[in-house]
Amino acid sequence: MTEQHAGAHEDEYRIARLRERLAGDDLAELGIQVEQRGSAVLLTGTVPTATHRDEILRLARDELAGLTVRVDLEVACSDPPDRWEELS
Repeated sequence: MTEQHAGAHEDEYRIARLRERLAGDDLAELGIQVEQRGSAVLLTGTVPTATHRDEILRLARDELAGLTVRVDLEVACSDPPDRWEELS
């Protein structure tokens, strides 16, 4: 096995480990997609709070240290409307 192939296999393992941690732990974030795109890892999805997003980023830094991580996580807005909806 070449060193490059071994490194790619290690990256796949680390990505799978991150997915497991996101699904388990206290987060239970099943809607977060973790995909390898070339030499980078892309995290996408919607999270309920900024605190969840921060925790996901912390986990990603822990598991994927040394890899380029791109993040496209959206925080869902669950605030009540600030005005009445006008129906015609």
